[in-house]
Amino acid sequence: MLNIGLIGESEVVVTKDNTAKALKSGELEVFATPAMIALMEESACNCIAGHLEKGQSSVGTNLNIAHVSPSPVGMKVTCTATLIAIDNRALKFEIEARDEKGIIGKGSHSRFIVDKIKFQNKADSKI
Repeated sequence: MLNIGLIGESEVVVTKDNTAKALKSGELEVFATPAMIALMEESACNCIAGHLEKGQSSVGTNLNIAHVSPSPVGMKVTCTATLIAIDNRALKFEIEARDEKGIIGKGSHSRFIVDKIKFQNKADSKI
C-alpha cells in the first residue's frame, strides 16, 4: 500500500561512462545531468517498489530539478526520493541527490501508475 512518506534510494559511482562528455550533454568528465535524472527516477521507482498492485508499474511524467554541483569520476552519488503526494494514480516525489561532499541536485518528480500490459500495448500500437 502506498503511503506518503515512503522513501526510496539509489546510488552510483561516477565513471567515464556516465559523464557529461560520454552522454554528450557537455564536454567535461563530471557526472552528467541525464545520469542524475536517471538516478532520481530510479530512486522514485525504488520508493514504490513492492507497494503497487500486481500488473501495475509507474511511468515518469514530470521532472523539475536543478543540478547544482559537479561530481568527479570516482565519487559516489546517492539519491533519495520521498513520496510527498498521492492523487489517485498520480504520485509526486521530493528528490535529492548527494555526492560525498554534499547536495548536487534536488527537485520534484511526478509519476503515474499504469497497467503494464495496457500501457505497453498502447506504445506498441504506434508501430
